[in-house]
Amino acid sequence: MRALVTGSQGFVGKHLIAHLRASGDEVEGIDRERDVTDEKSMREIFEAFRPEVIYHLAALTHVGESWDHASEFTRVNVVGTQRVLDAAFAADPSSITLVVSSSEVYGVVREVDLPIRESFRVAPANPYSSSKVEAERVAHDVVRARAQRVIVVRPFNHLGPGQASTFVVPALVGRLLDARERGDVEIPVGDLSTRRDFSDVRDVVRAYRLLAHLGVAGETYNVASGHDVALLDIANQLVRLLAPETKLVVDATLLRPNDVPVFRGNYEKLHDATGWSPQIPLHVSLSDVVDDLVTRRK
Repeated sequence: MRALVTGSQGFVGKHLIAHLRASGDEVEGIDRERDVTDEKSMREIFEAFRPEVIYHLAALTHVGESWDHASEFTRVNVVGTQRVLDAAFAADPSSITLVVSSSEVYGVVREVDLPIRESFRVAPANPYSSSKVEAERVAHDVVRARAQRVIVVRPFNHLGPGQASTFVVPALVGRLLDARERGDVEIPVGDLSTRRDFSDVRDVVRAYRLLAHLGVAGETYNVASGHDVALLDIANQLVRLLAPETKLVVDATLLRPNDVPVFRGNYEKLHDATGWSPQIPLHVSLSDVVDDLVTRRK
């Protein structure tokens, strides 16, 4: 299979390309050197490579930054999706495109609504998730208008080696490594009582490839572990791994009052279509994140 990955140099993109190549696919990646909102540029790369499968990962993803740059998030995430889909269809109408959305589109949910299924309503709570809802609309529009083969995926939280330190797990690892080096006995943290659904990024990219081959065009699929874990449990595992003498102390300035207490997805639809289920346990993911960050600091 000839596969094109947008956002190829991002955290997930790098893991996806490695998985695709290991699976025998011919892979081309594009990242910041190509503006996904540039119609001419997209048509050039698609005409030259003529991919059979497109994994559209390129996006602006920082929720906090989306409040100050909402129009840019719309331009990249919505217009960029339209340009990619148009170029894919023009180059090969039989190609299939996987549009990566986000579980953020579900917005604020109640515990009684869990686990979240794909049929649950969308209620974006920030400009980032609003842009993802609009990108999904673009995807479904081309399915209806020209029978283009498009699949939408909504990944829940994922982690693994190579993730940026702006995300909670590598951020905690980094602070614990700093504390160990300085001999600190306390680390300030935010609210660690919230519970999230984490999957290993290597399981996530495996789901993407399976969906590209076995998913139903026009459908939307969650990618989730089906389990929620408290951030405190994760933090305690990391403390035991890195700095057993260190105590976590809640800092009021780090609290985010609008955090959803519990968030968990249902991956039954994905499993039914592809046979996928999570394979990498959380403790392995955490250990690999630690090993990766320790190696990068050497």
